[in-house]
Amino acid sequence: MAAHLILTREIAYRKLQRMAYEIAERNINEEQIILAGIKENGTIISKILYSFLKDIFKGKISIIEITIDKKNPKNISLSEEINFDEKVIIVVDDVANSGRTLLYALKPFLHFYPKKIQTLVLVERSYKEFPVATDYVGLSVSTALTEKIIVETSNNEIEGASLITG
Repeated sequence: MAAHLILTREIAYRKLQRMAYEIAERNINEEQIILAGIKENGTIISKILYSFLKDIFKGKISIIEITIDKKNPKNISLSEEINFDEKVIIVVDDVANSGRTLLYALKPFLHFYPKKIQTLVLVERSYKEFPVATDYVGLSVSTALTEKIIVETSNNEIEGASLITG
């Protein structure tokens, strides 16, 4: 297996800052945004986005965590049970590989009537098995079916992203 660095720490943070500006622009008249990070890397990215958004978005910003059982993705839990009616929710993950995780992550919000649900990933594969469109993308990469993308983190910080081949 060979790993090729496709995103350095510095570029990852620049891309997240740019996406924070996009979020603020697309939601300029909203009173609140809920960043719903998919457990582990999605939550780390949500916290980094929050650090950029707090200075440019005039409304309230909340972070919640989505936990998905990878073996049984029907089992999904949220760190907070709140009423999501008329709220703007941004589901955040590190990589959109097949689109399956993002699709399942939407499930808890479908019991409500959110104003908007948007999706954000740091890295998106061009090949997806599930029809999930990503609203905010840091880097889009064309990959073969056998390749995998890994976002590396340490101490709640992004270290970079690599393309794994072989």
